[in-house]
Amino acid sequence: MSVLPSIEEKASYVEHMFSRIASNYDRANRVMTFGMDQSWRQKVVDLVAPPFNGRALDIGAGTGDFLPLLAEWIPRGVVVGADFCLPMMQAGQPKIDAIANGAVAAFVQGDALQLPFSDDCFDAITTGFMMRNVIDIPATFRELWRVARPGGVIACLEVARPRYALLRLGHRVYFEGLTPWIGALVGSDRQAYAYLPQSARAFPSPPELAQIMQESGWCHVYYTLQSMGAVAIHIGVKLM
Repeated sequence: MSVLPSIEEKASYVEHMFSRIASNYDRANRVMTFGMDQSWRQKVVDLVAPPFNGRALDIGAGTGDFLPLLAEWIPRGVVVGADFCLPMMQAGQPKIDAIANGAVAAFVQGDALQLPFSDDCFDAITTGFMMRNVIDIPATFRELWRVARPGGVIACLEVARPRYALLRLGHRVYFEGLTPWIGALVGSDRQAYAYLPQSARAFPSPPELAQIMQESGWCHVYYTLQSMGAVAIHIGVKLM
């Protein structure tokens, strides 16, 4: 049974859903990905490689898993985690409090389609498992292009589908069949964890997402597949 909302209801639906699961979100993520989500995030941060004294933005930051990783790269810079779900950021505040290397880090509440930042702000932008939740993917990439500095790099971590049929079948059985039940046991919300795999089903393939990024202004776009194609990391650069 589909739990996907209409486009008109999606923003409100997603905000309420993540508000419900905020307190158990990190634990559910670790269990469902067998801890691999952390290595994927580290790969993303290594690819954007923010400068020592630069500014980095994690959009759709949730509980802020990217923020300590970004802060390691920019001990004399600024790290911002932007999200529109306040309970998720509240759950992640201890991660910011634990950053002790000199980097300035903070959460900012904001919509990915209309960010509260001026043009040309950030040297590096990361996003993890967020693009499935926006109502307009091209517009989101254009907004991220706007706030990136010339020469700035974006890296987008998202779910994908393995290329080989047997792996794809196993991935589908686990992701769509078992994930909701794991979510019910660990995250106490089966409906929320049914939404996650269902939203991934209609998400653009890696080549399609790369094309969307290019059409949104990003240059030198490429992607790399991780974990036998279960996830993809797309990288792009703002040239002007």
